[in-house]
Amino acid sequence: MNSAIKEKLIEIAKERISNDDISHDLEHTLRVLSNAENISKIEGGDLEVIIPAALFHDLIVYPKNHKDRYKSQEESAEQAGLILKSLKEFPEEKIEKVKICILQCSFSKGIMPEMLESKILQDADGLEATGAISIMRTFASSSQMKRIFYDPKDPFCKTREPSPFEYGIDVFYSILFKATDKMHTKTAKEISIRRTKFLVSFLDELKLELEGK
Repeated sequence: MNSAIKEKLIEIAKERISNDDISHDLEHTLRVLSNAENISKIEGGDLEVIIPAALFHDLIVYPKNHKDRYKSQEESAEQAGLILKSLKEFPEEKIEKVKICILQCSFSKGIMPEMLESKILQDADGLEATGAISIMRTFASSSQMKRIFYDPKDPFCKTREPSPFEYGIDVFYSILFKATDKMHTKTAKEISIRRTKFLVSFLDELKLELEGK
C-alpha cells in the first residue's frame, strides 16, 4: 500500500476511534494492525484490504454486556465503507472486501472467514486474546463491566462451567485458552501457542498467591 494513503488512514483512525473502552482503543487498533502486517509478510494477502480493515475494525464498539454488542462489526463495516468511499485515492473495487473482513473479524462469534485477508485480520485481532495483553484487556473489561476477579469458592472452574460475565478469571477458560485453536494461519498459531504458555504460568502464580504461598 502507498505509504501516504496508509498514513492518512491512520490519522482518520486516530480521529474516529474512541478511547472510552481501553480494551478497544486506538492502541488496540494499532496492535492489531501490527499483528496483521507481520502475519501478512509470511502468509501473503492484499495489504490494501488488510490495512484499512485492521484500522477500522473497531470504529463502533459496544460494551461486552450491552444488548447491541453483536452489532459492533456490522456498524464498523458500514462506517469503514463510507470513509473509504470518501477517499478518491483509495481503490473503490476493494471497499467491499474491507467491509467483509470487518464483518468476519470476530472469532468469538464462530465466524469462518472466507478470504485470506479475512483470516489474517481475524487472527491479528485474535492474538489480542492471548498473552500478557489479553490479561490486561480482560481486567480492563472487568472494571468496565463491574465484574469481580474470580469466584472465591472455585477460582479456576474446577467444579463449574465458566461464567465470563461474572468473573474475570473465567474469561481464560471460556475465551483465552481457546484462541490458538481458532487461528487460521500457521504464523498466528505459533505466536498464540507461545503466548498461551504465559497465561498458564500466570494462573499457576495466582493459585500460589491465593493459597498464601
